[in-house]
Amino acid sequence: MIYYDKELNREQLRVVMEEGGPLLVIAGAGSGKTRTLTYRVARLVESGVPPERILLATFTNKAARSMLMRVETLIGRAIGGLWGGTFHHCAHLTLRKHAHCLDYTRNFSILDSEDARQLINTCITETGIDNKADKFPRGDVIGDMISLAVNTETLFFDVIISRYPFFSHRAEEIAAVAERYRMRKKELDMMDFDDLLFNWRELLLKFPDIREAYASRFLQILVDEYQDTNRLQADIMDLLASGHRNLMVVGDDSQSIYSFRGANYENIMRFPDRYPDCRIFKLETNYRSTPEILHLANLSITNNENQFQKTLLAVREGGVRPVLVPARNVLQQADFVAQRILELHRSGIPLGEMAVLYRAHYHSMEIQMELTRRGIPFEIRSGIRFFEQAHIKDVTGYLRILVNPRDELAWKRILGLYTKIGKATAEKIWRYVSALSNPHAAVSTADFHRCSTKGAVPGLSRFQETFCTLNSSGSASPPELIDIILKNGYLDILREKYTDAASREEDLLQLANFASRFSSLEDFLSELALLTGITEESRPERSAEDSVVLSSIHQAKGLEWMAVFMVWCSEGMMPLARALKEPGGAEEERRLFYVAVTRAKDELYICYPLTDYARGMGHLPVSPSRFIMELSPYSAPAKDRPYDQWRIDGE
Repeated sequence: MIYYDKELNREQLRVVMEEGGPLLVIAGAGSGKTRTLTYRVARLVESGVPPERILLATFTNKAARSMLMRVETLIGRAIGGLWGGTFHHCAHLTLRKHAHCLDYTRNFSILDSEDARQLINTCITETGIDNKADKFPRGDVIGDMISLAVNTETLFFDVIISRYPFFSHRAEEIAAVAERYRMRKKELDMMDFDDLLFNWRELLLKFPDIREAYASRFLQILVDEYQDTNRLQADIMDLLASGHRNLMVVGDDSQSIYSFRGANYENIMRFPDRYPDCRIFKLETNYRSTPEILHLANLSITNNENQFQKTLLAVREGGVRPVLVPARNVLQQADFVAQRILELHRSGIPLGEMAVLYRAHYHSMEIQMELTRRGIPFEIRSGIRFFEQAHIKDVTGYLRILVNPRDELAWKRILGLYTKIGKATAEKIWRYVSALSNPHAAVSTADFHRCSTKGAVPGLSRFQETFCTLNSSGSASPPELIDIILKNGYLDILREKYTDAASREEDLLQLANFASRFSSLEDFLSELALLTGITEESRPERSAEDSVVLSSIHQAKGLEWMAVFMVWCSEGMMPLARALKEPGGAEEERRLFYVAVTRAKDELYICYPLTDYARGMGHLPVSPSRFIMELSPYSAPAKDRPYDQWRIDGE
């Protein structure tokens, strides 16, 4: 017997005990959303709903397993038959039974991302497209285009024009590859992950008998993280609930931050329009953060016009006010964060209970450097360590060859970037240049092409052009050399090779800014080598609990720490300038700020540099983020601000 009134607060209890019909649950950060869903499922089973007639759709199988295990613990018995898992998992179960209706067999194969990339590359070859003569995206980039078009229900050409304009001159050919990929999947009896959702919806739309069978089967449908659903997922849930309409969706519109993946913010905002009789519940009691942190979060998100109004209320007693930290520059910002981490650790806060959050991965560069210098172990959740990323090592590889023409590893890495130059061809080219007294000069000779296969000549010509421009740059500074690499071919390589080319380009521009601190290329490369070496030595025998977390805000959603440092909270960085160009971008960026703030349990530090270095212009003043300015103007009395202001010594 579960005593719901004792186990749940009043807000949660209302949701759990509601009988049925369309329900929209706006679950604020730290309000016990998972607990509410778990008890709701337990209550349904206890009230006599057979488990096999309940569908629980989540975004990870781990979340579903965790909830179902807790349900079994609550009710004291197994609940086999309940459909709980990701949308893709549920789609797979349905399509295995009915795939023949869509001209697939029951034994269709599922393509993972690597399989899909290889098949798309095969389709490029089969369509006879010359992808060597001019810029043309690789298979995984085209796969990303296809996926975005499917999940947002956008015309394929519109995706290319809006998201990949640098490939617009080859849009017809890319579309031909996409069509070929669609046909080949059907011929091979294969579906990729996007097909699972698309075909599940097609099945429900085109075959009323199948739709009615599943709509009758599932008496209760529950959807977690509804703010992250795309149009396909929302449509599928509507179709399954078309009979009984017992659809409960749980989410937080203020934490909708994944539009770049195809998530549709309108799904949660327009739910009452699709279901005019829906009942709306709000979970506003927060068990995570102090009242001071929640006050700041509430003040920030009220500036969004398009939202469900709510106010997070703290269960916990008062703590310290969040701290606003203006730093002289990014180096002092990093110094403050590292020093304060050490002080908090000495006061008893474990390193694993502290996190540094940022909008873009490159914002962590100086933080990584300073933590490394001080021997503070850290774990990166937003990717790999900045200087170990492939594109950073590619660009520094060119520079290493300039400094040391006998650097075999750098030669082979850079040559391998170009079309049709594999390991064997790179080895032949290396043997040729290393046998000469002046490898740099060898690149500019006519004989340079003769040491490769005929198919590798176009790629080798691209390398030759870039390297000769680089080598003839005379006394160019490190940032100028990086600019030359980008403008003479590497930017094209980024766009052809990576689905996140824009963010990688930003990384490289930040690398150029960092390089401007060094008087010579040799000093710059030596510093990188030392930093990487120190990092490698500091890794062994460290658990995640012993390491500070460095994470993008996107990766931090759903997590919490005792102390959180938000860095680069300046205009153009948070909000990110390029994100503001997207429709609804400003409000989504504010939601990101809100998500970051609500990760903190006890202490919150909002940091930004007062100046930033711009090549050719020196140190320029930086404005604090609009999200700081709109909280409380600097002219306001200190008592009216939701934060304390901490000026670093020397400012």
